[in-house]
Amino acid sequence: MRNIAIVEDEDSAAALLNGYIEKYAEKSGQQFRVVRFKNGVDFLKDYQATYSVVFMDIQMPQKNGMSVAFDLREIDKTVSIIFVTNLSQYAQKGYEVDAVGYLMKPVSYYDFELKFRKALDVYAMNEEQKVTITVAGGFCRISTDKLMYVEVVKHRLYYHLVDDVIEVTGVLSKVEEELKQYGFMRCNQCFLVNPKFVVSVKGYDVQVGNEILAISRPKKNAFMEELTTWLAGAEGRR
Repeated sequence: MRNIAIVEDEDSAAALLNGYIEKYAEKSGQQFRVVRFKNGVDFLKDYQATYSVVFMDIQMPQKNGMSVAFDLREIDKTVSIIFVTNLSQYAQKGYEVDAVGYLMKPVSYYDFELKFRKALDVYAMNEEQKVTITVAGGFCRISTDKLMYVEVVKHRLYYHLVDDVIEVTGVLSKVEEELKQYGFMRCNQCFLVNPKFVVSVKGYDVQVGNEILAISRPKKNAFMEELTTWLAGAEGRR
């Protein structure tokens, strides 16, 4: 069963979306648990990363949906966001929070079904490779497809994502055990690298995304062997 959130202050608009979700459930055979919030402040309060899709109204009291979405992305990197609005000028902003799409009011079922199916597919794809990390006051779920590397500095871990850096307390060796199944590998005592983001290796430097990280001499041979094996497997999967 998938959890779906509707963040919408208008009762009629929320009821319409809920009805569309029920109709989609009947057609697809899937089950959904829908929770409605009348404003973004209540939605974010004590938020737990248990939702697959969030329908986010933009014009709401207390805090607009775009601001809520930016705060949401700080604690949940994988949930699919669909904005619901009658203001098309917000479309460009949606890319900054990885929104799946927009539904223009009044929402038609045809448009709803297209966007909802896509949102579920995107979430399912991210869900297959995501990890949970403990942060101050709770936890955060992140997709390994967006995690470039993990760095340790004086018992502090830094998860370097493509669009963010998350800092927590922890031990890199424990993170290595968890991420090894996703292909992550050590280039030295301080860095755990996602090979998907390796651009080049020159001498004792490896470029990961736009960052240049050091390869230690003791780790060089093992790192290159692991990387070569991974690259060969990646070529075979194409």
